[in-house]
Amino acid sequence: MFSLEAKKGLPNGISDFKVLREANYYYVDKTKWIEELQQEIGKTILFTRPRRFGKTLNMSMLQYFFDIQNQEENAKLFQGLEIEHSPYMAEQGKYPVVFLSFKDTKRNTWEEMISDIRFFISELFYSFRFLLENSNEFDIPVFKGIITKKSNMSELTNSLKILSRMLKEHYQQKVVILIDEYDTPIVSVYEHGYYEEAISFFRN
Repeated sequence: MFSLEAKKGLPNGISDFKVLREANYYYVDKTKWIEELQQEIGKTILFTRPRRFGKTLNMSMLQYFFDIQNQEENAKLFQGLEIEHSPYMAEQGKYPVVFLSFKDTKRNTWEEMISDIRFFISELFYSFRFLLENSNEFDIPVFKGIITKKSNMSELTNSLKILSRMLKEHYQQKVVILIDEYDTPIVSVYEHGYYEEAISFFRN
């Protein structure tokens, strides 16, 4: 773990909360924000900030706080921070978390864009492949099809809905979905002239 006695560095370009804490970089404590979000649990929340204002780092912080996987290890990341003394700390590590970023989804054509999306959704599903162990006969072929990039457009469009349902059934808990840089592909499709072709996909 990180040592509070070690010399601190400046976290230039670091957007992973775990890396920042374990390497003992300077950190402006934003964990009070978790308390505020807990009061909005179950809602869709949009964070609007200019680029380089720490949105990705804050998303990463939320991922490590809520994620039911590696709960004990992740709890150590919040030692000495404001949230540690909050009653909301009891919510740490209680929810399955889906985190995805559209940061690099910038392509000239819709075919290239959907190929990129198919790839990172495949990677996302692969990281939750343990769900296949207890899945029903209807979910297994769809899940495997997404992993192998053979899913049809309907399955791909509904992939987050499918994954969150399966996680909820597995853990019997609500699912936290964190989407970073959600506007990047929207800007790209507009700039390259295939907005109408793509917008229905992103709306879903």
